Amino acid sequence: MKKFRANVLTLFPEVFPGYLGHSNAGKALDRGDWSLNVVNIRDFAQDKHNRVDDTPFGGGAGMLLKCDVLGRALDSVVGEDFVSQNNGVENKGEEVIQSGKQKVYYFSPRGKVLNQRLVEDISKQEEATFVCGHYEGVDQRFLDYYDIEEISIGDYVLSGGELPCQVLLDSVVRLLDGVIDSPVSHQEESFGIADGNLLEYPHYTRPVEWKGMGVPEVLRSGHHKKISDWQLEEAEKITKKNRPDLWNKYKKIDKS
Repeated sequence: MKKFRANVLTLFPEVFPGYLGHSNAGKALDRGDWSLNVVNIRDFAQDKHNRVDDTPFGGGAGMLLKCDVLGRALDSVVGEDFVSQNNGVENKGEEVIQSGKQKVYYFSPRGKVLNQRLVEDISKQEEATFVCGHYEGVDQRFLDYYDIEEISIGDYVLSGGELPCQVLLDSVVRLLDGVIDSPVSHQEESFGIADGNLLEYPHYTRPVEWKGMGVPEVLRSGHHKKISDWQLEEAEKITKKNRPDLWNKYKKIDKS
């Protein structure tokens, strides 16, 4: 069985594994289904003050993580030849051409918004590295040199990349073989229905009656076709109401 290895570069190594050490992800970590390598960025500062950040050129509020410190931290994980060999880079002066297999990700509000398709792509990799920023961000040269892909978990700003990293890793780990008992459940979840364009339908369990509300009769009928039709109808209603963007994509596919 393929094992997944996650390398995490952070200023706050003590927050890992955090939630990832519990529930299914934690059990899978204990079994060795995936591994977590946490690297303290501060260990790669070289001045007497262990400085990892500095003020930005051109002015502006906040501090930036230094490219040299980040570079040494990343090299410790992927190797100093990652750019030229592992990542297939041809360096011609100011031009850097990159086309590699191993991926490095950085969490940023300006990045590609995380979705289930990206999660699935990452879960198929054997190893991935995640850089958690802090302060105002990182020196752009670090992102450019290593061809780092930026990821956002939504249109809002957090203090650092540690929470987004745990969100992403939880999404990835649950897709690994053996972590969730029933792999079929992935297909019936939100973003797994109708090519990822429908949200999940409602679920009910015992008791049958609660606070004057009952379980829909169709779910108790045992009629699989009627149940399936009801689930699709409810998924369509919820998607149309809560996510018109997904609904429009779904309708286009439905008509084609």
